[in-house]
Amino acid sequence: MAIDPVLIKKDFPILDRLVHGKRLVYLDSASSSQKPTAVIEAMSQYYETTHANVHRGVYTIAEEATRLFEAGRASVARFIGASSTSEVVFTKNVTEAINLVAYSWGRSNLNAGDVVVLTEMEHHSNLVPWLALKAERGIELRYLPVTDDGLLDLSNLDEILDGAKLVGVTAVSNVLGTINPIRLIADAAHAAGAMVLVDGAQLAPHLPTDVKALGADFFGLTGHKMLGPTGIGALWARAELLDAMPPFLGGGEMIRDVRLDGFTPNDIPWKFEAGTPPIAEAVGLSAAVDYLTAIGLPAVRDHERELTAYALTTLRDRYPDLVIHGPLDASLRGGVISFNYKDVHPHDLSQVLDESGVCVRAGHHCAKPLMRRLGVGATARASFSVYNDGADVDALVDALATADRLFA
Repeated sequence: MAIDPVLIKKDFPILDRLVHGKRLVYLDSASSSQKPTAVIEAMSQYYETTHANVHRGVYTIAEEATRLFEAGRASVARFIGASSTSEVVFTKNVTEAINLVAYSWGRSNLNAGDVVVLTEMEHHSNLVPWLALKAERGIELRYLPVTDDGLLDLSNLDEILDGAKLVGVTAVSNVLGTINPIRLIADAAHAAGAMVLVDGAQLAPHLPTDVKALGADFFGLTGHKMLGPTGIGALWARAELLDAMPPFLGGGEMIRDVRLDGFTPNDIPWKFEAGTPPIAEAVGLSAAVDYLTAIGLPAVRDHERELTAYALTTLRDRYPDLVIHGPLDASLRGGVISFNYKDVHPHDLSQVLDESGVCVRAGHHCAKPLMRRLGVGATARASFSVYNDGADVDALVDALATADRLFA
């Protein structure tokens, strides 16, 4: 069924707010999405009626908290097509999920000269952990380049993959919006004997996700980009990989036994969840997953593709001097549009748009190598979610006219 954003907007209380006397037009969901009432109420109800630590107490509300926490894990597992809830490790976000892989799997399996393949469009979270491992271990990093139209250049894929042990790739670029051919890359990587790590931060909220169909070995998602709370995300990995990986952090919860001469780690996934976990956040994430599932991810994708196509056409028609980065075909991209306008600095542009109530991101978007590839220091970025509609695009286009007058 088609999405009715007018009805959906009513589920998001913050969208009733006025900014500088104008209605709030929130176009920064690629950074962090807004939260529906269902998520806010689920977390509030948990704190009002159920809060206790999990996996410890045997009294009533402690058992209820544990049940809700693990139900959140089960919701995420279903949402991404995991075979088992034990394959889902709760983390703070995708950044922590990737760091977990780098520190646990990477330090157990990679040594000097071993090859990790990344791409020029990666978020810093899928660059810095591997750069640190390069400095520490002397691993070799190779990069899949980006074409001038914002796609991955796979013409030398087999050559770049030769001898690789891991491929790390974003499913959807947070700057260019490019939807990458993950299954094609994964099949080639596996044929070369490499594992595949997928950054799914911009995929899971917007397109149907099946980790097995993608061909991933590791997959990360983050709650706050998918209508859920901050402070929680997840790493999915095949159970045999998680079983073989050493714990990432040490402390309570992640142990089965502790002696003065050593310890025995807990079963997966808990051996990677040291300390008190984000319980209320897991409840909120579960509510967000239920909300997206009720709408239907195919409908979410159709809505955002149509909205992106409208935005691309309208912006280019109204402002011929506007430079849009990434593919211009909306079927090849998610709901992310990064742009530069004349010589106006993106931060100045963002501040002017804010005066009209329009929220866009300005900066390097945690992708400085990609900015250098694009030949810019920063971009302005508008990004969409289920609560956006054509009127929001029109508000962006009209607000740009103010910037045009100010900086003419």
